[in-house]
Amino acid sequence: MPAFRLRSVRLRALAFSAVASLSLAACSSDPTLYSLAPTPGVSQAGGPSVVEVRTPIVSARLDRDEIVRQDRDYTLKIASGEAWSEALGNMIGHVLTRDLAQRLPGTTVFAQNDAVATKPGAYVELTVTAFNEDQNGQAVLQAMLSTHPAVGGIGPVMTLPVQLQEALPQHTTRALVAALSNMLGQTADIAAQRLRVMPSLPLPADSP
Repeated sequence: MPAFRLRSVRLRALAFSAVASLSLAACSSDPTLYSLAPTPGVSQAGGPSVVEVRTPIVSARLDRDEIVRQDRDYTLKIASGEAWSEALGNMIGHVLTRDLAQRLPGTTVFAQNDAVATKPGAYVELTVTAFNEDQNGQAVLQAMLSTHPAVGGIGPVMTLPVQLQEALPQHTTRALVAALSNMLGQTADIAAQRLRVMPSLPLPADSP
């Protein structure tokens, strides 16, 4: 084989090898996945017998696979190679559900779209506008929390702003997720207090 053809074959082989190596590296660089976790609170009976936690609404700037680490100087800082393990709104809803179930013994608490055989006596709704590290390096949770009876016109719709913050022992994604989990537990504390003072209403007539 002529020398120039041999060199051409070798160059093509080297190029193919380089592309294959890059493809393997890309496949192996999966992101680190993080999950929120429920936190314990004060258990106390009272309130409706069945509660549904509706899937929270999350601000579009936060509702992404990648974790938003910080909102600072008009810029969102995204955690490189680190992502949520599931859609953020769904995860917040399921963790809030578990937090509330622990705080409301004797109450059936389920998340929206869960397969259940009964209808709720009350709803919990959450709209999240901040769920990250702030300008000052503290973890923040800002939201609007609503608790109200399932039957319209009976009892008040109790909506209040939630503004929580927590100092971070370390400026890492793991520390941020732990702090956000703690503040979600505090949000469940507030919701549980509201639900306990809500009158226990009869379920709708068409419920099983």
